[in-house]
Amino acid sequence: MCTGNIARSPLAEQLLRARLAPLQGRVHSAGTSGLDAVAMTPEAASLASRLGVPAADSAAHRSRYLTEALLESPDLILTMTRDHRRRVAELAPARLRSTFTVREFARLAAAIADGEIRDAAAAAGSDPSARVRAAAAAVASHRGMLPPPADPSEDDVVDPYKRGMAAYERSAAELERPIDEVVRIIRLSVG
Repeated sequence: MCTGNIARSPLAEQLLRARLAPLQGRVHSAGTSGLDAVAMTPEAASLASRLGVPAADSAAHRSRYLTEALLESPDLILTMTRDHRRRVAELAPARLRSTFTVREFARLAAAIADGEIRDAAAAAGSDPSARVRAAAAAVASHRGMLPPPADPSEDDVVDPYKRGMAAYERSAAELERPIDEVVRIIRLSVG
Protein backbone atom coordinates (compact mmCIF):
# COMPACT_ATOMS: atom_id res chain seq x y z
CA MET A 1 0.00 0.00 0.00
CA CYS A 2 1.04 3.59 -0.59
CA THR A 3 -0.64 6.99 -0.46
CA GLY A 4 -2.69 7.33 -3.65
CA ASN A 5 -2.37 3.77 -5.01
CA ILE A 6 -1.40 5.08 -8.45
CA ALA A 7 2.41 4.70 -8.57
CA ARG A 8 4.45 2.75 -5.99
CA SER A 9 1.93 0.26 -4.65
CA PRO A 10 0.43 -0.75 -8.00
CA LEU A 11 3.95 -1.23 -9.37
CA ALA A 12 4.82 -3.43 -6.37
CA GLU A 13 1.50 -5.28 -6.70
CA GLN A 14 2.04 -6.01 -10.38
CA LEU A 15 5.68 -7.08 -9.91
CA LEU A 16 4.69 -9.44 -7.10
CA ARG A 17 1.75 -10.83 -9.04
CA ALA A 18 3.91 -11.47 -12.11
CA ARG A 19 6.73 -13.09 -10.12
CA LEU A 20 4.38 -15.20 -8.01
CA ALA A 21 2.03 -16.15 -10.88
CA PRO A 22 2.78 -19.87 -10.77
CA LEU A 23 1.72 -19.95 -7.10
CA GLN A 24 -1.73 -18.51 -7.83
CA GLY A 25 -1.79 -16.29 -4.75
CA ARG A 26 -3.73 -13.07 -4.56
CA VAL A 27 -1.92 -9.75 -4.58
CA HIS A 28 -3.77 -6.45 -4.16
CA SER A 29 -2.88 -2.87 -3.34
CA ALA A 30 -4.62 0.15 -1.83
CA GLY A 31 -3.91 3.74 -0.85
CA THR A 32 -4.17 5.58 2.45
CA SER A 33 -5.53 8.75 0.83
CA GLY A 34 -8.71 9.45 -1.05
CA LEU A 35 -8.01 8.51 -4.65
CA ASP A 36 -10.72 6.21 -5.94
CA ALA A 37 -10.71 4.42 -9.29
CA VAL A 38 -7.80 6.43 -10.73
CA ALA A 39 -5.50 4.86 -13.31
CA MET A 40 -1.86 4.11 -12.66
CA THR A 41 0.44 6.98 -13.60
CA PRO A 42 1.93 6.67 -17.11
CA GLU A 43 5.45 6.69 -15.64
CA ALA A 44 4.69 3.79 -13.27
CA ALA A 45 2.96 1.86 -16.06
CA SER A 46 5.98 2.37 -18.31
CA LEU A 47 8.32 1.07 -15.61
CA ALA A 48 6.04 -1.91 -14.99
CA SER A 49 6.21 -2.78 -18.68
CA ARG A 50 10.01 -2.46 -18.67
CA LEU A 51 10.12 -4.81 -15.68
CA GLY A 52 8.06 -7.50 -17.41
CA VAL A 53 4.51 -6.70 -16.36
CA PRO A 54 1.97 -7.09 -19.19
CA ALA A 55 0.70 -3.69 -20.35
CA ALA A 56 -2.90 -4.89 -19.93
CA ASP A 57 -2.31 -5.36 -16.18
CA SER A 58 -1.15 -1.77 -15.77
CA ALA A 59 -3.98 -0.45 -17.95
CA ALA A 60 -6.55 -2.32 -15.85
CA HIS A 61 -5.37 -0.91 -12.52
CA ARG A 62 -7.69 1.44 -10.67
CA SER A 63 -6.81 2.88 -7.29
CA ARG A 64 -8.74 2.01 -4.19
CA TYR A 65 -8.84 3.36 -0.69
CA LEU A 66 -7.49 1.34 2.24
CA THR A 67 -10.18 0.21 4.66
CA GLU A 68 -10.17 -1.93 7.76
CA ALA A 69 -12.03 -4.65 5.84
CA LEU A 70 -9.20 -4.90 3.30
CA LEU A 71 -6.78 -5.66 6.14
CA GLU A 72 -8.69 -8.67 7.51
CA SER A 73 -7.53 -11.39 5.14
CA PRO A 74 -4.02 -10.71 3.77
CA ASP A 75 -1.32 -13.07 4.98
CA LEU A 76 1.33 -10.39 4.51
CA ILE A 77 0.82 -6.62 4.36
CA LEU A 78 3.54 -4.55 2.73
CA THR A 79 3.63 -0.79 2.81
CA MET A 80 5.80 1.74 1.04
CA THR A 81 6.63 3.83 4.13
CA ARG A 82 6.65 3.75 7.90
CA ASP A 83 3.73 6.20 7.87
CA HIS A 84 1.69 3.74 5.81
CA ARG A 85 2.62 0.95 8.26
CA ARG A 86 1.43 3.20 11.11
CA ARG A 87 -1.87 3.70 9.25
CA VAL A 88 -2.35 -0.08 9.10
CA ALA A 89 -1.70 -0.27 12.85
CA GLU A 90 -4.36 2.40 13.42
CA LEU A 91 -6.95 0.60 11.30
CA ALA A 92 -6.13 -2.98 12.35
CA PRO A 93 -3.80 -3.19 15.36
CA ALA A 94 -3.96 -6.98 15.37
CA ARG A 95 -2.31 -7.06 11.92
CA LEU A 96 0.88 -5.23 12.94
CA ARG A 97 2.90 -8.46 13.22
CA SER A 98 2.07 -9.20 9.56
CA THR A 99 2.79 -5.65 8.40
CA PHE A 100 6.12 -4.30 7.20
CA THR A 101 7.42 -1.66 4.90
CA VAL A 102 8.58 -3.63 1.87
CA ARG A 103 12.18 -2.52 2.46
CA GLU A 104 12.00 -3.41 6.16
CA PHE A 105 10.70 -6.87 5.24
CA ALA A 106 13.57 -7.39 2.81
CA ARG A 107 16.16 -6.17 5.32
CA LEU A 108 14.91 -8.56 8.00
CA ALA A 109 14.30 -11.49 5.64
CA ALA A 110 17.76 -11.26 4.11
CA ALA A 111 19.21 -12.22 7.49
CA ILE A 112 17.07 -15.37 7.77
CA ALA A 113 18.27 -18.69 6.43
CA ASP A 114 16.03 -20.60 4.06
CA GLY A 115 15.74 -23.45 6.56
CA GLU A 116 14.27 -21.20 9.25
CA ILE A 117 11.52 -20.08 6.87
CA ARG A 118 10.83 -23.64 5.72
CA ASP A 119 10.67 -24.88 9.32
CA ALA A 120 8.29 -22.09 10.37
CA ALA A 121 6.05 -22.79 7.39
CA ALA A 122 6.10 -26.56 7.93
CA ALA A 123 5.06 -26.10 11.57
CA ALA A 124 1.95 -24.26 10.32
CA GLY A 125 0.69 -27.28 8.40
CA SER A 126 -0.33 -27.67 4.78
CA ASP A 127 -2.60 -24.63 4.30
CA PRO A 128 -0.71 -22.15 2.06
CA SER A 129 -2.21 -19.14 3.84
CA ALA A 130 -1.16 -20.41 7.26
CA ARG A 131 2.31 -21.18 5.91
CA VAL A 132 2.76 -17.63 4.55
CA ARG A 133 1.52 -16.16 7.83
CA ALA A 134 4.01 -18.33 9.72
CA ALA A 135 6.83 -17.16 7.45
CA ALA A 136 5.81 -13.53 8.02
CA ALA A 137 5.83 -14.16 11.77
CA ALA A 138 9.32 -15.64 11.48
CA VAL A 139 10.47 -12.48 9.71
CA ALA A 140 8.72 -10.30 12.30
CA SER A 141 10.48 -12.20 15.10
CA HIS A 142 13.75 -10.65 13.90
CA ARG A 143 12.54 -7.11 14.62
CA GLY A 144 14.79 -5.67 17.27
CA MET A 145 17.37 -8.41 16.75
CA LEU A 146 19.04 -6.67 13.83
CA PRO A 147 20.38 -3.13 13.95
CA PRO A 148 17.98 -0.65 12.38
CA PRO A 149 19.13 1.30 9.36
CA ALA A 150 21.32 4.31 10.16
CA ASP A 151 18.63 6.49 8.63
CA PRO A 152 15.08 5.20 9.36
CA SER A 153 13.93 6.49 5.96
CA GLU A 154 15.97 3.66 4.40
CA ASP A 155 12.97 1.45 5.19
CA ASP A 156 10.77 3.68 2.99
CA VAL A 157 10.29 3.73 -0.78
CA VAL A 158 10.55 7.23 -2.20
CA ASP A 159 7.30 8.72 -3.51
CA PRO A 160 7.83 9.60 -7.19
CA TYR A 161 4.46 11.23 -7.80
CA LYS A 162 4.84 14.52 -9.74
CA ARG A 163 8.64 14.34 -9.44
CA GLY A 164 9.65 13.22 -12.93
CA MET A 165 10.89 10.00 -14.43
CA ALA A 166 14.17 9.97 -12.48
CA ALA A 167 12.19 9.77 -9.23
CA TYR A 168 10.06 6.96 -10.67
CA GLU A 169 13.20 5.05 -11.64
CA ARG A 170 14.65 5.55 -8.15
CA SER A 171 11.40 4.34 -6.60
CA ALA A 172 11.36 1.24 -8.83
CA ALA A 173 15.00 0.54 -7.98
CA GLU A 174 14.11 0.74 -4.28
CA LEU A 175 11.35 -1.83 -4.89
CA GLU A 176 13.12 -4.43 -7.03
CA ARG A 177 15.40 -6.11 -4.48
CA PRO A 178 12.76 -6.05 -1.73
CA ILE A 179 10.22 -7.60 -4.09
CA ASP A 180 12.72 -10.36 -4.88
CA GLU A 181 13.14 -11.00 -1.15
CA VAL A 182 9.36 -11.18 -0.65
CA VAL A 183 9.15 -13.66 -3.51
CA ARG A 184 11.94 -15.76 -1.94
CA ILE A 185 10.15 -15.94 1.41
CA ILE A 186 6.78 -16.77 -0.11
CA ARG A 187 8.23 -19.45 -2.38
CA LEU A 188 10.04 -21.01 0.59
CA SER A 189 6.90 -20.95 2.68
CA VAL A 190 4.59 -22.63 0.18
CA GLY A 191 7.15 -24.72 -1.73
